[in-house]
Amino acid sequence: MALLNIEPLHEDFGARVSGIDPSRPLSDEAVAEMRTAIDDYSFLHFPEQEMDDEKHMAFTKSLGQPEESHVALGERGEVTYFGTIGNVQDDGSKLGNDHKKTIFLTGNNMWHSDSSFREVPCRLSIMCAYEVPDEGGATTFVSARAAYNRLDDETKARIDPLVTIHDYVYSRSKVAPDAVSPSLATSLPPVPQKLVRTNPGNGAKNYFVGSHAKAIEGWNEPDSRALLDDLLDRATQPQYAYSHNWRPGDVVIWDNRCLVHRGEGYDADRYRRYMRQMRTKGDGPTLAE
Repeated sequence: MALLNIEPLHEDFGARVSGIDPSRPLSDEAVAEMRTAIDDYSFLHFPEQEMDDEKHMAFTKSLGQPEESHVALGERGEVTYFGTIGNVQDDGSKLGNDHKKTIFLTGNNMWHSDSSFREVPCRLSIMCAYEVPDEGGATTFVSARAAYNRLDDETKARIDPLVTIHDYVYSRSKVAPDAVSPSLATSLPPVPQKLVRTNPGNGAKNYFVGSHAKAIEGWNEPDSRALLDDLLDRATQPQYAYSHNWRPGDVVIWDNRCLVHRGEGYDADRYRRYMRQMRTKGDGPTLAE
């Protein structure tokens, strides 16, 4: 008998899930069902959970190997696994709209796949929401798997063999020219990624795009941008999107291999936002998939 109760959220992807408690140790059977559900639905929402960092870490480890924070590692040489999404600091204080940390996080308001700029991009993001704004602050997702399936056969054949260069400095420089410190930039050089990826669990294909995707390997800049922008535009039409309006107690898992997402912004002068994110490492470089 299945442990997970699944309620689909969107015709392309996503499910609201009950039947297990993410704050407690999971059985092997529960983990296996979770992994299948992630392959099938790409986005899982567990509402009204009682979480903290310790429980968050244990839940993440049940699904894969935690990925180190690229910012802490690149800027300070520190190995940490949590990222704070929002304007609430460790001491409980709140940053406003004009603070450089708040401005830096607006880079998340561009369509992207988490960690696609690493040689081994992450597999899953696991987010726990604690404080959320009364207005704004949603995260919107689309499926690049569904978008790939909507392509005609000629376009699929054209893009299947291509390699894309993903570049963290390229994407974050759109937020501010000096958004990335020299040490962080050095730690994250541009990396090649397959443009079309295949899920090994079910054979489903998707294209791998977003704000970090700078160019097609071997193509000139105008042609690269034309293709990458067109593919992203096809995927992110409003009718294909699901916007998640966060509530305290939400636990959400999404599959970065095939989903693209962006934050919708909020007024950091008026509201507090405190969400904690962990990620799991991918299985290896996409070029070896």
